[in-house]
Amino acid sequence: MNDILSVARRQVLGEGRGLDQQQVLACLDQPDHATDELLALAHEVRMRWCGPEIEVEGIISVKTGGCPEDCHFCSQSGRFTSPVRSVWLDIDDLVSSARATAATGATEFCIGAGITAIKAAVDINVACSLGMLTPDHAAELAAMGVHRYNHNLETARSHFGSVVTTHTWEERFETCELVRSHGMELCCGAIIGMGESIEQRAELAAQLAGLDPDEVPLNFLNPRPGTPFSEYPLVDGREALKTIAAFRLALPRTVLRYAGGRELTLGDLGTREGILGGINAIIVGNYLTTLGRPARSDIEMLGQLKMPIKALSQTL
Repeated sequence: MNDILSVARRQVLGEGRGLDQQQVLACLDQPDHATDELLALAHEVRMRWCGPEIEVEGIISVKTGGCPEDCHFCSQSGRFTSPVRSVWLDIDDLVSSARATAATGATEFCIGAGITAIKAAVDINVACSLGMLTPDHAAELAAMGVHRYNHNLETARSHFGSVVTTHTWEERFETCELVRSHGMELCCGAIIGMGESIEQRAELAAQLAGLDPDEVPLNFLNPRPGTPFSEYPLVDGREALKTIAAFRLALPRTVLRYAGGRELTLGDLGTREGILGGINAIIVGNYLTTLGRPARSDIEMLGQLKMPIKALSQTL
């Protein structure tokens, strides 16, 4: 551990250059007793290259269920027996949700559309996640004023075929490149715990770093009834924390956001450790199809940790 810590301290903390795939693997491969030291270094990196502020975001799904894709982790797929029905949210409800999100102090609202209505009614940045894009779609969203677009790689290229078969990793990567080329910020994340090896987690970290995203949401699998991954175990808490730290060391300047599954995988104590180990953004409230912590609980936790919430005018 001392060798990789020394390298990371010089390369990442000192120079701002992220760890490569083999270096990330060296971090992930460390014993549990080394986790605290790894987290402490990741926190130093986050404070130096990102600062102390936490970016807070709310998220809501405009259309839930009925998806034709077969992402094996997702209860919205129409191909599985998941108890999620197909529902559309109307524009008035969408704007109300954005107002409620802004009232918590959040600086960003992610819709999974109503973009024009939200921007007219609420002083908040709009991010969206609408699947794979064509060049025309990307240009239209950019013209509407979309601040940030989410399109996750989900997992490593070498593991993707075990997670999704109805589209390819390359198609996801191409959409990510379209987002960047049209001037929108790229939010591109991952789900940890879908049967990938630690070598593939290191591969994913390097592939994400290659895209140079503005934000990386880190999800931990919350196995959903009726999906092919319904019986997968939760990621071990210490393993999850090592992953957070390793991804921070691979992506020293990126917004690294707590997303789905942290409540089950880490609990309250582990969530705090991650905030002090590389995380600098958080989704508050519920997720697209799963429950999260009450938004106020997370805001209070950030206050106790003396982590200031980033002001809207300062949002990336």
